[in-house]
Amino acid sequence: MSPAESVPTPADPPVIREAHAAGWSHRHRDVSGGWLRPTVFGAVDGLVTNAALIAGVGGVGVSSHTIVLTGLAGLVAGAFSMGTGEYVSVTNQNELVQAEVAVEKRMHAQFPAAEQAELTATFRSYGADTETAARMAAAVSADPATALAFHTREELGVDPDDLPSPFVAGGASLAAFSLGALLPLLPYLLGLANLLVSMLITAVALTAGGAAVGRLTGRSLVRSGLRQLMLGAFAVAVTFLVGRLIGSPVG
Repeated sequence: MSPAESVPTPADPPVIREAHAAGWSHRHRDVSGGWLRPTVFGAVDGLVTNAALIAGVGGVGVSSHTIVLTGLAGLVAGAFSMGTGEYVSVTNQNELVQAEVAVEKRMHAQFPAAEQAELTATFRSYGADTETAARMAAAVSADPATALAFHTREELGVDPDDLPSPFVAGGASLAAFSLGALLPLLPYLLGLANLLVSMLITAVALTAGGAAVGRLTGRSLVRSGLRQLMLGAFAVAVTFLVGRLIGSPVG
């Protein structure tokens, strides 16, 4: 149920209005994919990826120009990789759903009685008695479009008329990754060529990004923020260590 649907109206039964007054609500977080998930996770991915890349190169002792060049290359490559990957993923998922909906539609056209019997069994599994389940199935099956939509949601777990947009998901992922990847580069772009400052900005952003993920998933903001900070710090530390061990100063 959408947030708009969770607002009580005068047309609601008294029990619904009373429940709303007591704090009852069907307002839920977005679990469908959409744009929020690729935005939040894309930003965190961009931040960790480029911070680790900058730390790895910085651990070698290269020039600031090389770090900026490496960071910008990582930003552009990662952003387009994330954006196209998200676009292809959502497109393929939507195409799979549409193919399965076509199968379901063909089954409804060829075997309407079997599909109605399947619907009766579904209602019985919800707790309805046989007679009630049969009446409910007949009512739903009377409209082919309604029957198809119900079967699709029940069997596939998705609404074929409310699929996420691959353009929105891909664009959100690309933009968010770019923003996250830009943060560790800011000190160098602003003339403050200091790896420590870059990593401090990264640490703050990692904590904030983890808290945002916690907000998205309903987990503790503090715990999610600290978890993201530790994971990101581990990735940065390992990459920095690799740079120090196998790299050689240049520039």
